[in-house]
Amino acid sequence: MGNYNEQWNSMSGGISLYLHIPFCRQKCGYCSFVSHAGREADISAYVEALKKELTLRVAGNCLNTVYFGGGTPSLLAHEQLNDIMSTIHSLCPVDKDAEITIEANPGTVDEAYLAVVRKLGINRLSLGMQSLDDTGLVMLGRIHSAAEAREAVQFARNAGFANLNVDLIYSLPGQSLASWKKTLKGVVELAPEHISLYPLTLEGDEPICVAIERGELSSLNPDLAAEHYELAEDLLAAHGYGHYEISNWAKQGYECRHNLVYWQGLPYIGAGVAAHSYIDGHRCANTADLDEYLNAFRGGSRTALDWDEEISPELRLAEAVILGLRLSRGISPGSIRSRFGMDLLGRYGKQVDALAGLGLLESVDDNIRLTRRGRLLGNEVFWRFLPAERAI
Repeated sequence: MGNYNEQWNSMSGGISLYLHIPFCRQKCGYCSFVSHAGREADISAYVEALKKELTLRVAGNCLNTVYFGGGTPSLLAHEQLNDIMSTIHSLCPVDKDAEITIEANPGTVDEAYLAVVRKLGINRLSLGMQSLDDTGLVMLGRIHSAAEAREAVQFARNAGFANLNVDLIYSLPGQSLASWKKTLKGVVELAPEHISLYPLTLEGDEPICVAIERGELSSLNPDLAAEHYELAEDLLAAHGYGHYEISNWAKQGYECRHNLVYWQGLPYIGAGVAAHSYIDGHRCANTADLDEYLNAFRGGSRTALDWDEEISPELRLAEAVILGLRLSRGISPGSIRSRFGMDLLGRYGKQVDALAGLGLLESVDDNIRLTRRGRLLGNEVFWRFLPAERAI
């Protein structure tokens, strides 16, 4: 692992960069991401640490996409965003057509802020709207109202953003199909270029999970979640949104280029607390401890890595299949052969036949892809391609 930074710096060609901003004004009731509420006083020190890490990580690369994720990146002052962007540009070329995204909470932005952000070269905005129902927003612990979410979209348009994503969460406790349909229609009326939909998932200790265990909220209903998802598929298709990945829909030409890097198994660099990277067959992650991260770069360390693993050829193949199946176009046996020198059906023929027999996979235009039912039961498909030591 000693020469890993050198491997980063020797990369040629384009690559993607993810920057994790682990600060929130308030922790949401469903959130299991690495983020901290009440630590905004540490943002300035964090920006300095992030700049030091970028100096070590991105020099020598050309960036095709940049993604500010969190947490709530829109808690950064525009001067701090400018500092980070200036550092990036000083270290390496950024493609003139690069997709540069920032996530934002509707309750943290106004038109003036977004106008400055747009002038910094950030050309894609991802709004964590989550719902257009005020009751649902309160349940989720969001700090904005439905009216403020709509207002944030208008702010973004007035500021010059022509590439807008909206995140929504479905299958909330007690959420009816009619309520979900109303939210979807409301979002379509706002005409974002991209829409991401995620079912509410809980790991066990989030406030919503605790409330469910206490009987204060109704339990999650997987059958209703499936109905929500299928309703979204039909409604969004009727309004011109292409369903290009299990959880993502876009107007033509507005598919998220940064996330396509992940789904296509391409290399990316992650900087910041808990950020992951995938380079030259290695996957690694920084420490998830904010104080440890700050201290590492405050003390002159050249790394904040928590772990680093080499991905075996067998696992790389399995991940290429699994990630490729997340895409609506599926996987091409020819592409697998060209990347891995492997006959896809020769290696996974039994799995493909069994899943096709269950109605979860189909072959279309020489590609193998999930069926509509398969998209609902993706995990039932994916685990079958994992090496034995990784399968659960």
